[in-house]
Amino acid sequence: MSDILRSSFVRAAGLGLAGWLLAPGAARAQKLDLANPDDALKALRKVVASLKDGEPKVFYFYGNVFSRVPGERDRHLFAYQAMNVRQTKTVSEPGKGYGYRMLSREVLLYQDPKTGEILRTWKNPWTGEENEVLHVANDPVNQGPTFAQGPRGPYKFGAVFKDGWGSLGIEVPLFYTNVLGGEYQEYVGGTYQALEMFGFFFREDELLGPSDSATTNVSWTRASRWLPWMKMGDRVGYLLFSGYGGSVKAWDSLPESLRKEIETSYPTYKTPPPLDDNRPNDTSWTVFKKWIDAKRKETLPAK
Repeated sequence: MSDILRSSFVRAAGLGLAGWLLAPGAARAQKLDLANPDDALKALRKVVASLKDGEPKVFYFYGNVFSRVPGERDRHLFAYQAMNVRQTKTVSEPGKGYGYRMLSREVLLYQDPKTGEILRTWKNPWTGEENEVLHVANDPVNQGPTFAQGPRGPYKFGAVFKDGWGSLGIEVPLFYTNVLGGEYQEYVGGTYQALEMFGFFFREDELLGPSDSATTNVSWTRASRWLPWMKMGDRVGYLLFSGYGGSVKAWDSLPESLRKEIETSYPTYKTPPPLDDNRPNDTSWTVFKKWIDAKRKETLPAK
């Protein structure tokens, strides 16, 4: 999330309802067969969202952010708490099998690691500067559509099951042109690079059974460059994020401090983007660019 969670939390994969749902209101009779690519993607959709079009799923997670600089002791810079709200939409294309698209948005609030207070400014221990904190508020963070029959072949649900529990790991290496750079990046560098690693944990019977969604626990690790609002330039070092959490029953299940901040500062984040949302995705870097451009415009002399 600083680009965090661009996350949203996972790489999308697709699903669809063809041949699996009975008439409205009827019960589903069979379990998912993970050897079937359509069912395998339905399983993933249950982990990250819901098989029911337009049914929101809320994830809550919390953790810590550490610096890593060669030859220097790691520093505990921030604690954080965060949420992502999403819904999915069934899509189809001839010959591609089951498919879905996920629509989401996310908030991550940086906190003082000792007091838990939500930070408004932060004293940079390397530069001595008092930096204004820009929390993560990415809207949208959409994914897909992806299908059971994709460009790499039939989808396989790579979970491991033991003693009634399933675990699924997803690694997301990010490498792309940094929107904060100039037009000569291919000559002097300036690409954005990060690695996000997710672990999802769920009950086997719930995942394969008739429910529309699986209760999901999550672990998350991220290695990335300094956050742009830290104003670290090309200083050597990087950030490590650790995170833990999972799906919650409803918006009201989020911690009160997180709900109050969202209701005050980010009220649209209480619900996911609409199912027909086709806006380009936000990252913490694109949001920062808009933020800093607006600040610079405010300081320009009047004509």
